[in-house]
Amino acid sequence: MSFTSALRGLGRTRTAGTRRTFASVSSSGVNPGSVGPFQVFDRNAKRFQKDRAAAKEGGERSRTVDYVREEVADRMIERLLDIKRKFDTILDLGSGPGHFSKLLEPETTSKVVMLDSSAELLNRDPDSDFEVEVERIHADEENLLEVVPRNSQEAIVSCLNLHWVNDLPGILIQVKEALQPDGVFLGALFGGDTLFELRTSLQLAEVEREGGISPHVSPMTDSRDMSNLMGRAGFTLLTVDVDEVKVAYPSMWELIEDLRDMGESNAVIGRRHFIHRDTLAAASAIYKELHGQEDGSVPATFQIIYVIGWKPAPSQPKALERGSGKTNLKDIL
Repeated sequence: MSFTSALRGLGRTRTAGTRRTFASVSSSGVNPGSVGPFQVFDRNAKRFQKDRAAAKEGGERSRTVDYVREEVADRMIERLLDIKRKFDTILDLGSGPGHFSKLLEPETTSKVVMLDSSAELLNRDPDSDFEVEVERIHADEENLLEVVPRNSQEAIVSCLNLHWVNDLPGILIQVKEALQPDGVFLGALFGGDTLFELRTSLQLAEVEREGGISPHVSPMTDSRDMSNLMGRAGFTLLTVDVDEVKVAYPSMWELIEDLRDMGESNAVIGRRHFIHRDTLAAASAIYKELHGQEDGSVPATFQIIYVIGWKPAPSQPKALERGSGKTNLKDIL
């Protein structure tokens, strides 16, 4: 029995029009022959989860759980506006329905190209929701260079999609190759502390009730790893910073329900498909006991890592060689 079926069994419902959001749950099977050296996630299962979530109730259920991505997109657009340049085209990698792209204005770019592996999510919202021209490409983000030529993009952005990429170093190299010289990559992805409340509660409940633990929240990177990966991929003028988004939920059940409606159910290869109902009930009680707030709600923390990197170009400013400075710090201090 999956998280989803357990929720149905307990009769949980959501109030219409409410907004809450992301974690990891369960889902479809995996092809044993598909596991490669970099494969952590079942990409077919993830695409199915996104398609199913976006198609439910004509997309209305999906729209009620856009709030975390919309908040992160707001913070990303501020970083893009700090770059005093107008782009002819911006590629939105793993765009979903366009949380970031909807914030773009004609003063920033003339056109946005949205690319996502989920056709339902990609086409969920009409062109009238955007202020700039929109092109949509249905393709796997992990095979970027199969659909986007090298040295063709002025700017590539990615808003909360890279946490489902198997070969993160490889996709960063592809992004750099797809950029023109002096092109910029701006990304936001979930960091390692995301949903630590849910993770610890499930682990403690499983140890207590079943004598062991299994992964239910996806593995995620941290800011130091991202700095190293961006540098190894060949980006220059790097900027990496970390932020948090906290969301309050009535209980753990609403959090899990929203994660499912976002298409953010667990897609880890080898994940466990059966969780005892009493284990889930214990996890909910532990969640409230360890992390509950005075008003009776429980928090969910989403750690966000923001990265900015530039493809090298001769015109870019370069650091001076060591020892070439002409001012002594003693004279300043």
